[in-house]
Amino acid sequence: MVDSAQPVRTGTHNAVLAGFFGWTFDAFDFFVVTFVLAPIAAEFGKTLPAMALTITASLATRWIGAILFGLLADRYGRRIPLVVNILYYSLIEVLSGLAPNYRIFFFLRLLYGIGMGGEWGVGASLTMESIPARWRGLISGLLQEGYALGFLLAAGAYRFVYPHWGWRPLFFVGGLPALLTLFVRAKVKEPEAWHRSRTDWASYRRAIFENGQRFAYLVVLMAMVNFISHGTQDMYPTYLQHQHGFSPQRTSDVTVFAMVGAICGGLAFGYFSDHQGRRRAMVTALLLGCLLIPIWVFAPNLPLILAGGFLMQFMVQGAWGVIPAHINELSPDALRGFFPGFAYQLGVLIASLSAYFEARMAHFMSY
Repeated sequence: MVDSAQPVRTGTHNAVLAGFFGWTFDAFDFFVVTFVLAPIAAEFGKTLPAMALTITASLATRWIGAILFGLLADRYGRRIPLVVNILYYSLIEVLSGLAPNYRIFFFLRLLYGIGMGGEWGVGASLTMESIPARWRGLISGLLQEGYALGFLLAAGAYRFVYPHWGWRPLFFVGGLPALLTLFVRAKVKEPEAWHRSRTDWASYRRAIFENGQRFAYLVVLMAMVNFISHGTQDMYPTYLQHQHGFSPQRTSDVTVFAMVGAICGGLAFGYFSDHQGRRRAMVTALLLGCLLIPIWVFAPNLPLILAGGFLMQFMVQGAWGVIPAHINELSPDALRGFFPGFAYQLGVLIASLSAYFEARMAHFMSY
């Protein structure tokens, strides 16, 4: 990692922007689906739980991308694997908009998950290795809230595109992130930390097995926080549409407001973690989130729905804002492309059925 006393390297901000926008556009492509589950289900003749399984599909294959792109990033650098990753998930997103039936759509979402799983580990290692240690908490919050910004942008696209042109053009918009690769190729430099930590495959494998207990801790941690985030986010637009009867415009507005809270929370708790510690920041955010569950779930009117969504995501993403710094700091130098990303995506795999379980519960409880 970058030493806290080290001067800021020229081009650091480009690395931060590349990691941030790579994750933002990845999240946009993922969350577009969550807004249009019902119309896709109607066109393909499927139930909402069946469509929720396409969300599970994207989550369940992310570990494959974490292995593939993580190993490439540790061996060949962060930039080229990141470029290939962005091109890959952008292509799959466009193809999803052309899917003629449920089976092909489901298969494409499986493939999309591979790209989504690869982006986070590579982008996070690129960002965290490029900045001084004293900034890691704040920049960690900024990086992770690219996820919330992607959700926000998906809500905006749903508001303005879907009512006029339907669900398929939303996926075509998701192909635009491919343009980010031009910026990465032209402006982003490999971190010095990667050059210093390069090693041979034998030492690399030995480092993996020597850090097994730490890896297990990270997997459990990531499973828990993924249950929290996907449990509060993936079916939230459908919840607003079906339980509250909101229009596309109002669903978008409420989601955008909640994601503004998420961005604020990520930055606030990321900064807090620089001064009070990573674990204390995460625990504080999650305990406060538990206290907010009643207003978030049972809000009877629009002002309280807005307040509940904003505050809940402030806490959920507040805890998440600490994650990039925390798990990168716990990862061995030589494994930083693979180790945190793979642990993250195994946690996602464990939590991948969250949306399906919620959809099934809603289906049974509606009778």
